[in-house]
Amino acid sequence: MKNTKDKKKKKVKLSQIIMMLGFLLIGAFCGYWMGTYIGELISGGEDAGDALLRGLILFIGMYAAMFVQIILHEGGHLIFGLLTGYGFASFRVGSLMWKNENGKLKFCRFSLAGTGGQCLMTPPEMVDGKMPYVLYNLGGSLVNLISAVLFGLLYLLCRDMPMVSILFMMLAVIGVAFALMNGIPLGGVVNNDGHNAISIGKDPESMRAFWLQMKVNELTSAGVRLKDMPEEWFVLPSEESMKNSMVATVGVFTCSRKIDAMEFEAADELMEKILTMDGVIDIYRKLLTMERIYCELIGECRREIVEKWLDKDLKRFMKAMKTNPSVIRAEYALAVLLDRDRERAETCLAAFEKVAKTHPHPVDIEGERELIAYVDQLDAARCI
Repeated sequence: MKNTKDKKKKKVKLSQIIMMLGFLLIGAFCGYWMGTYIGELISGGEDAGDALLRGLILFIGMYAAMFVQIILHEGGHLIFGLLTGYGFASFRVGSLMWKNENGKLKFCRFSLAGTGGQCLMTPPEMVDGKMPYVLYNLGGSLVNLISAVLFGLLYLLCRDMPMVSILFMMLAVIGVAFALMNGIPLGGVVNNDGHNAISIGKDPESMRAFWLQMKVNELTSAGVRLKDMPEEWFVLPSEESMKNSMVATVGVFTCSRKIDAMEFEAADELMEKILTMDGVIDIYRKLLTMERIYCELIGECRREIVEKWLDKDLKRFMKAMKTNPSVIRAEYALAVLLDRDRERAETCLAAFEKVAKTHPHPVDIEGERELIAYVDQLDAARCI
């Protein structure tokens, strides 16, 4: 178990280092052009205050360029998904999300640690165990690259307008960087597009797991709880096949389905097993550990076990995911059943109700309310 954890931590850290280097290079390139431009203005007799103001505008422009390239990236997934037979499900940039609800766009709020955006689609039916997947997964990087070429040409055409040309160059550089950071296979808190494309193509079971992920999202959006989805979808794959991160997700969904059905003992046993496997990506590893804590709290509630699992990494993760309903529910269970802190519990409930108003999937909220109510039932029983 320790070796598995160490391997996963090394992979996540390597991915984080590469991503950090990518953003540092973006900052270095953009900073060079901004600094050079400001220097030329000042040496040419421009007022220092005006020059710095233009520099500030360009600095803000750099972040706006990142936002534009995120939109283009997710738009690439959407375009290539539609071209290859997928249907539109949802489009998210940051925490701003638009979903397809009965043919109409509905605005929601949702965020996921390790992602700047996400475009989810409904999958085409599999034919002979196969489905198109390469263009959908790599479409975002392709659009980033195409846009980078176009912005590079605009940079050349606008050389007589320095501020405009620098903004176009920043858009081009960021486009190339995003294409590489998403297209070159990297595993981390969340696997990137290139990693997913390779994982899906390894074997038929991976492709089925990819289809299942999108199908689960489709039915969840349509108002179907995990516990009510077809049981045959959630047959645990072999341990060997779950070395593939895409296949391992089926195991994670199986655990979540048992939690939704309140089969807590079976869920905990399965989570303990799955957490020993290499294929589980970091975000799911942390979510499963959090669910094990919930199962422990409603079971024997051993403080030493809870504190062992609730380490610094998990606390940081839960803080980053503080608007996720299942994280809030786990925090509520900790406050009520472990710490007996009613004030903190009420704060958790208020946070939950706030999130519930804009969460994209009402059925998720319905399930979480039942799990919160179960905490209250246990608390009342233990106080008798």
